[in-house]
Amino acid sequence: MRVSKNFLLSELIGSSTAKRLDIDNEPTKKHLRNLQRTVDLLLQPLRDAVGPIRVSSGYRSKALNRAIGGSSKSQHCKAEALDLQYWEDGIMNNKVIYDWIIKSDIEFDQMINEFDFSWIHISLAKKKNRKQVLEAFKDEEGDTKYRYADD
Repeated sequence: MRVSKNFLLSELIGSSTAKRLDIDNEPTKKHLRNLQRTVDLLLQPLRDAVGPIRVSSGYRSKALNRAIGGSSKSQHCKAEALDLQYWEDGIMNNKVIYDWIIKSDIEFDQMINEFDFSWIHISLAKKKNRKQVLEAFKDEEGDTKYRYADD
């Protein structure tokens, strides 16, 4: 099912982990509405501006989120968050996504530069979007931590 001119629903809900572990990752009607809003207001405008974007993680059922060790508060479970990658000439350059979001006036809740631009997490809440820009990193014990980005 096509959700915009450049994105299919399967790109937003697909998960190799869900397939491997036989986890149901079908979104509810509410989740579908949230996904559509995220695509319309954030993902498709980003795609129109920078070119092809790969969604590495979109909607996650609670069971899938637990299986991958995601946060219990993850906006992925509400279908309000996407993990994105940008490839150009076979080279990943996720800073293109990051820079465009920073420079645009597009609405978002959180954008996280995950582990030195390995991917970009972006979310869009229904209301009270914070425009919070963070960086994810590993501390000395190997635990994931977050800090505010310097822009």
